[in-house]
Amino acid sequence: MQTDSSFTFVLFGGTGDLSMRKILPALFEAHRAGGMLADSGKIVAVARHVADRSEYLQWVNEHVKPHVSKNGVDEAAWASFLTRIEFAKIDLGNPDDFVLLRDAVKDLPGIRVFYLATGPSLFVPICRALASVGLNENARIVLEKPLGYDLKSSNAINDAVGEIFAEEQIYRIDHYLGKEPVQNLLALRFGNALFEPLWRREWVESIQITIAEELGVEARGDFYDNTGALRDMVQNHLLQLLSIVAMEPPHSMDSDSVRDEKLRVLRALKPISPLDIGKVAVRGQYHSGVIRGNAVPAYATEPGVKQNSTTETFVALKVEIENWRWAGVPFFLRTGKRLADRVAEIVVNFRPVPHSALGASALRAGANRLVIRLQPNETIRLYCLAKQPGEGMNLASVHLDLAFDQFFREGQMEAYQRLLLDVINGRLALFVRRDEQEAAWRWVEPILNEWKASNKPPKPYASGTWGPAAASAMLAQHGTCWLEEEN
Repeated sequence: MQTDSSFTFVLFGGTGDLSMRKILPALFEAHRAGGMLADSGKIVAVARHVADRSEYLQWVNEHVKPHVSKNGVDEAAWASFLTRIEFAKIDLGNPDDFVLLRDAVKDLPGIRVFYLATGPSLFVPICRALASVGLNENARIVLEKPLGYDLKSSNAINDAVGEIFAEEQIYRIDHYLGKEPVQNLLALRFGNALFEPLWRREWVESIQITIAEELGVEARGDFYDNTGALRDMVQNHLLQLLSIVAMEPPHSMDSDSVRDEKLRVLRALKPISPLDIGKVAVRGQYHSGVIRGNAVPAYATEPGVKQNSTTETFVALKVEIENWRWAGVPFFLRTGKRLADRVAEIVVNFRPVPHSALGASALRAGANRLVIRLQPNETIRLYCLAKQPGEGMNLASVHLDLAFDQFFREGQMEAYQRLLLDVINGRLALFVRRDEQEAAWRWVEPILNEWKASNKPPKPYASGTWGPAAASAMLAQHGTCWLEEEN
């Protein structure tokens, strides 16, 4: 991915956790690879707790460097990367300080990208302050999640930002869309005649999408207790992955063609009646337990969590899509904290053969399945049945494995690296359009409202398990189970 696009990348929240762990390491990897970033491109970090550029570079060396290059740091590349970095000491609460930012970037080259790695409460004030000094013209703005607390607040932010930036200037980032296996899912479906004929209700029995974390809320108790798993993960990451899995083939891979098809999926989601929410939605909250041999506390005792909090840390849903391709196929979504393993994956369970001359094992659910693993290791596996060696016709599960690190020796591109390069080069396909976001909020809100109205506590589950038993019972009603062990 070569580029001649000159740029000035302005990073708000330049000393924040996201900048430290993801954004600056991703920009370094693009720089180190050579040719991905224009030589003239500059990074301007914005913060208020650092005195000047020298002190900021010291912070970068101390905090960012440990997060780059798994195989060690190329010191020459690191030194040249630091020459790209400028610094502006700005108090985001003082609009007058944005005159200083304007002066800092006025002579820097190329397209201006403003990345808001801040809390959502600062999105609108920053955008208005940028407009007050003319920095919104011919620029791009990147918004991190969460974008709002509900549909109303999301629309309020989008309305305010939309008065300052045109829709084609706004990049709402969802880093799961930048992951290599998600890109390969598109290639698998739309680049091969093998899978597309099977990708429909006649051949697919069910689909699971899981994003599981071993970590708890860590130091984010205040934020998480006002958010919960449904807002934090389902409304964005899980529904975006679902739309990628279920979308119709776009006529091309340009940004609006892809996003139009995703939108059609989100609008086809079957609304969940308040009377049915108890049957198709499970919410849980982790209690104390053991993860990898270490005792971990209950959510209720985490710093920042309100006493007797009913915030969910686990959600499992049964989702249906009301269109010709997917009518009657259940999609099971699951996410949670303090679960038994850290994994993100999509599991497509194909229907068993209609009649088996080879015994009952050929009819079992899940004998034929496609597993797209997003983390921790990125792979795609196709499972089928084969005869075991020896006497008789005994079947065993075998798989074809696409392990990206073995097939492609040059190494994979991290999600943030891909997405940041797309922003710099003006590619919108992997970013969430406003109408997609609104459709997702509309579908999620009845669940949020019913949970709030019922005031029922979440179902407890021990840390280090796979969540409440009710989540497994929901799948058992459909003759299937969660895929929870995959080597």
